[in-house]
Amino acid sequence: MNYKASNPEDYISQLPEERQAVVSKLRAIISKNLPKGFKEQMSYGMMGWVVPHSTYPDGYHCSPELPLPFINVASQKNFIALYHSGIYADKKLYDWFVGEYPKYVKTKLDMGKSCVRFKKMDTVPYQLIEELCTKMTVEQWVALYEKNVKKKKKK
Repeated sequence: MNYKASNPEDYISQLPEERQAVVSKLRAIISKNLPKGFKEQMSYGMMGWVVPHSTYPDGYHCSPELPLPFINVASQKNFIALYHSGIYADKKLYDWFVGEYPKYVKTKLDMGKSCVRFKKMDTVPYQLIEELCTKMTVEQWVALYEKNVKKKKKK
């Protein structure tokens, strides 16, 4: 679902009422627990936390004019999605998250490559997301991103 929002507050205000509290809480948790250096902004029509150009001038390889994305939160048609690029790029972090998830939520994990889908608003594992946010610094994310992107470019 596309929302025309210029800032996170505007984005949240456009969501269905039953999702506003969940997305607001996710925003607060992510903002509070991400290591210093990530910047909140609207990114790809959703709320995002990025590595700004002032830290990583190369930007995102697909669109260098955009800062390097790290986490996004979006309200989709049938779920709220948490996109975490670190989970996608770091097998150890992915395995940790998948292993921890059942300790917080009794239903099966609904996950794509970097997307965790929450279909039931009362089963969002806020404590797990809080811990996930602390697991990777800006420097670690940039190093991992460069390692993976440069490896793919050599092929």
